[in-house]
Amino acid sequence: MEPKLVKAFEIRARVGKPSFIGQDGKAGRRQLIAITGGEIIGFALPFNGTVLPDGVDSQVVRPNGRAELSARYGVRLDDGRSFYIQNDGIRTVPPEYVDTVLSGGIAPAEVYYCVTKPEFEIYDDSLSILKDRLFIVNATRYPDSISLEYYMVEIEK
Repeated sequence: MEPKLVKAFEIRARVGKPSFIGQDGKAGRRQLIAITGGEIIGFALPFNGTVLPDGVDSQVVRPNGRAELSARYGVRLDDGRSFYIQNDGIRTVPPEYVDTVLSGGIAPAEVYYCVTKPEFEIYDDSLSILKDRLFIVNATRYPDSISLEYYMVEIEK
């Protein structure tokens, strides 16, 4: 039996400009990025709906350019069900982009690694698959948005 990744859904979220909190040579750069809304599009899971405003992505970009990401946001599906996501992970960049990300810039999507592991809070048993499976997320950042591809880990039998 081998694990297989199945694209479950995608979130396309609108984001604000990073709010700079502080920076030093040891801890790195702390920034907060507002998640202002967006959409969820179903693939293997029939989830279509809206990303609610007022989410946040809290980031620490370490002096070596490695970012520790922790985002929190809510989703409301078109049928009225909703769930909460806490999405934690990392983003790494090649050495030539370290100065860019430490100054608040965005490295091109084709040069970085950005993967997260979400945890879901559900309020309807019909969403239990979100608790009964493991998911990983492939994230791609753009100047004013982010694409989050949610993959469900399945076991082929």
